Amino acid sequence: MKPTLLVLAAGMGSRYGGVKQIDAVGKNGECLLDFSTFDAKRSGFGKVVYIIRKDIEKDFRERLFDRVAKNFDAEYVFQTPEALLTAAELEKAKKADRKKPWGTIHAVLCAKDKIHEPFAVINADDYYGLNGIETLGKYLSSINNDCTEHAMVGYVLGKTMSRNGSVSRGVAETENGYLKSITENTKIYYTGENFSGNEIESELNGKIYKLSGNETVSMNLFGFSPKAFERFEKYWDGFKETSLELPKAEALLPVAASDIIKYGEGKIKVFTSEESWFGMTYPEDKQIVKDAIAQKIASGYYPEKLWERN
Repeated sequence: MKPTLLVLAAGMGSRYGGVKQIDAVGKNGECLLDFSTFDAKRSGFGKVVYIIRKDIEKDFRERLFDRVAKNFDAEYVFQTPEALLTAAELEKAKKADRKKPWGTIHAVLCAKDKIHEPFAVINADDYYGLNGIETLGKYLSSINNDCTEHAMVGYVLGKTMSRNGSVSRGVAETENGYLKSITENTKIYYTGENFSGNEIESELNGKIYKLSGNETVSMNLFGFSPKAFERFEKYWDGFKETSLELPKAEALLPVAASDIIKYGEGKIKVFTSEESWFGMTYPEDKQIVKDAIAQKIASGYYPEKLWERN
């Protein structure tokens, strides 16, 4: 059974200042997501499902989807503010004057009806590299739909930082190759003026913590059997009970994944990738990403032309 790649591409890009999911960074107008999709295809994934916003559909099709769909089994679904909410819940949410989406678990559940096999989840604006996606694809190809042993590919924190501002990372605690917990750190940054220092700090719960840079962090590269949807739906139901009136609360995938362990419903095997992350968090990141992609093409890691367009 070939696994599915599920791509979270409905984010707002508030810090980036544009639709970063489909911003061109490759030699032929490819966006960062082209490369992740290409890596999934050559790693044995059977199809890709993108989760997008309705307002970017036209640009998304023109700048990514139509060319990918000619080369790979691809489809997309919408994440909308009203999805998976009753009329009464929507009325309750209106009180918050909320601008943000409901978060990554909401996005994943919006695509549930399209998933009938083990699946990987990635962010649209992060670069993962072939190794991580290939490792996860191999594992997912070996499990069945009722498997309770899921997986995550972690990255070394120091290889996932930006010199242009703070980043959000889930710091993972592991034991004997399995995940124990993930603590969401929403503001991790290099110290010094203009983030030029060599030390790393995290602001968490009103305190500042020093980090070594060697921590294993989640970049939302997870692999699940469809069995995980049972916990995700319970987590989403709990979120709706407590957070619909909070303007900035989000239902987060790493938290729901940790709940699988917390409630004794399964395990999450942790693989580690040595790839260096790069991504589209800030406008200044775009040239860094373009240069990194160009270097990978020059080294033969990627062909100059990813997809046939005829």
